[in-house]
Amino acid sequence: MLLVPVPWSPPGVDLGEWRAAMAEDVVDLLARLAQAEPAIAAVSADLPLAEEIAWPGTRIYEVPSATYLPVLAAAARDGFDQAAVLAADAPDVPGMILGKLLRPLESKAVAVSSGGPGGGLLGMATSLPAPGWLADHSLEEASAQLLRKNAPKPGDVSSTPEWRRLRGPAELASLDPALEGWENTRALLGG
Repeated sequence: MLLVPVPWSPPGVDLGEWRAAMAEDVVDLLARLAQAEPAIAAVSADLPLAEEIAWPGTRIYEVPSATYLPVLAAAARDGFDQAAVLAADAPDVPGMILGKLLRPLESKAVAVSSGGPGGGLLGMATSLPAPGWLADHSLEEASAQLLRKNAPKPGDVSSTPEWRRLRGPAELASLDPALEGWENTRALLGG
């Protein structure tokens, strides 16, 4: 999970608490997945937040920028053969979305999941080391189309189901109270 900038919070909710709640919900989801090893990537200013929300034993990677190539490089240095980078502002993302992000890597170089109506990506995954043609972007700037421009073949980048990120007030209405998880975010919103 990559701690991404969060420029807004709901009325009456402290921005730092909002960001921490969403990120903690994503970490909680990742920590419960049986076939994934969770890690938190953060720029130096966000390391205190990463340490606050990490489960015991969770790897924390300090990265020079909130973009995906430094995260992928850190995972490769730790010996992983695949990695997914997921935005920390999607507190109710279902675990199956991550599974669907990793599944295409058997035949595709890169897989991406759109971040919903706000654009950008919820996440991206690749085998490691990352392909040399993969240009570095933030999850806010990246898109499947942008990644396909540099790929040797457009089919090298697979699109998987999207999931929206909470990047503004409009996305609040899309939160589904029936979905399990996202307890921290739910508590800040009033239960």
